[in-house]
Amino acid sequence: MIVKAVLFDLDGVITDTAEYHYIAWKQLAEQLDIEMDKEFNERLKGVSRMESLERILIHANRQNDFTLAEKTDLATQKNTEYVKLLDNVTPADVYAGILELLVELKTADVRAVVASASKNAPQILRSLELTEYFDYVVDPDEVEHGKPAPDIFLRGAEVVGVTPEYCIGIEDAQAGIEAIKSAHMFAVGIGQEEILKPSGADIVLPSTETLTWSFLQTLG
Repeated sequence: MIVKAVLFDLDGVITDTAEYHYIAWKQLAEQLDIEMDKEFNERLKGVSRMESLERILIHANRQNDFTLAEKTDLATQKNTEYVKLLDNVTPADVYAGILELLVELKTADVRAVVASASKNAPQILRSLELTEYFDYVVDPDEVEHGKPAPDIFLRGAEVVGVTPEYCIGIEDAQAGIEAIKSAHMFAVGIGQEEILKPSGADIVLPSTETLTWSFLQTLG
């Protein structure tokens, strides 16, 4: 296929801050006397902060115990703790193959976009020293619906002036794969095939190590 833009999820594709999300969510859950483990945390991948909180509350049948304002405060509290933990992120945390791919895309004049549910993406990219390689970072507040709706991927493509049929989306979460396919883009999954294939991934790789520009050009 002709590739003019590559849209990247952040967590699980460029780097892994999932552990920091887990620590912050678990701390909040314990404060609310809610049990939460790493297995449940997998259900929070790729979804927004407020949606993650809602899933945690539903998990404990506590969804009606808080007003919207209280839920907003809880989500803000979690994010404050998460941002503190992000101080630990360094360029050494960039996944294998990602920096090399970004350099290749820039050389080939292919647009690179971050399409992440994380509002902290700009800060994380600065800590990873990757900001200069991306043409655009979509702010989740720019779109009406989060993943699995296609909005964030469509917005990313629109801003860099590329139509969906010339875009590849790269994701590690089911919600993200569904969003890419709903946007009518080619979907590359990073992770387990048995999880991402049923969500519509066109191809699944176990890691980012083989994500090269020459490989992406063979897809489609």
